[in-house]
Amino acid sequence: MLAVWLTKCTLVNLYLLHTLMKDIESVGRAVLPKFYLENLNLQAYEVWSKTSSRVVFTSIPRVMVEGFLKEYMAVDDVVGTELHTVGNRFTGLLSSSGLLVKHKALKAYFGDKKPDVGLGSSSLHDLHFISLCKEAYVVHKEDGRNNQSCLMPRDKYPKPLIFHDGRLAFLPTPFATLCMSLWLPFGIVLAIFRILVGICLPYRLAIFWGSLSGVQLTFQGCFPSSNSEQKKGVLYVCTHRTLLDPVFLSTALCKPLTAVTYSLSKMSEIIAPIKTVRLTRDRKQDGETMKKLLSEGDLVVCPEGTTCREPYLLRFSSLFAELADEIVPVAMNAHVSMFYGTTASGLKWLDPIFFLMNPRPSYHVQILGKVPPEFTCAGGRSSFEVANYIQRKLADALGFECTTFTRRDKYLMLAGNEGIVRENKRN
Repeated sequence: MLAVWLTKCTLVNLYLLHTLMKDIESVGRAVLPKFYLENLNLQAYEVWSKTSSRVVFTSIPRVMVEGFLKEYMAVDDVVGTELHTVGNRFTGLLSSSGLLVKHKALKAYFGDKKPDVGLGSSSLHDLHFISLCKEAYVVHKEDGRNNQSCLMPRDKYPKPLIFHDGRLAFLPTPFATLCMSLWLPFGIVLAIFRILVGICLPYRLAIFWGSLSGVQLTFQGCFPSSNSEQKKGVLYVCTHRTLLDPVFLSTALCKPLTAVTYSLSKMSEIIAPIKTVRLTRDRKQDGETMKKLLSEGDLVVCPEGTTCREPYLLRFSSLFAELADEIVPVAMNAHVSMFYGTTASGLKWLDPIFFLMNPRPSYHVQILGKVPPEFTCAGGRSSFEVANYIQRKLADALGFECTTFTRRDKYLMLAGNEGIVRENKRN
């Protein structure tokens, strides 16, 4: 039995005051696991993984860690500080039991029985706590702060981190949060300037002024040659990192493109410098719409159906493969340092603004060669084979991993819904 204190949590809890309980539970499940995993001590986890049964005692509010511990760390039980509630809201105060005292909680939980292994920090309280166990291990905080080798690398995570939510791309320590607060007014002005540059200026001037403002655009590949014998446009199949994927592709190619989307806010449609067309998720109707658009010019589609922040590709919808013979895969990747330009539970019309508020946001656009005729539906392949082939080709170009997860999987995990936006509601 392993009785353990969660040693790596430096997040400042500013979100609890008068907040709905379901929102806090969502934060604990969808936002915080990224920060916990990035600060997981490798040596401590080696001890942890050798135990068969695990109980965590922590002074951190239980609701903030329980989702992570049970989902990623295979914890049997979590004993933590409880928060005071009124109805379905947190008040921001502790419950009547107060801040959890770990050694007292351990005695109350196990009684006279001693746990086999105790794992904690070098603080006086934790030393008292783990002294009640048969075998004790101490994790020194200085090791994790000064030595990156003590932190668990991504490829050794107990469970892959594929989906996570929240706007902040950095660990919100007090100093980092202060820097963000000082940057915020300037970042808003900078985002507006970058949007106006994209809307009002020709492509090459937009690239010039965008780069001066800190936007980094890296382009690889060659312009695809069009087949003069066919009247259809070229179908660009992109990986989906943010709502701005088609915009940066259009800018890189210096030519207008049409993008199809499933759920785009009115504000995003207004500020988009390219033509956008909404799909309905009705396969037959969407197929006819995309055929019509291809007959008018080049078209951009993101067959994942939703964005993914981590180096993974979601399952590709096969509809696009049935509509065109000239298919050009485009490997796109975006990097941010302060704010994520995607959300599962927030206001989607803010996505482009948050992305452009970053000091130096970057986009990498790599246009791969046209899909060979023998790997298209016209060459005898099924639409599923074509979609899987292109997914693998794009994953190899980016160094990503392919998954079978879908938009529905993402939204069920992060937002508790299927990610379908009603027309009469704000998205």
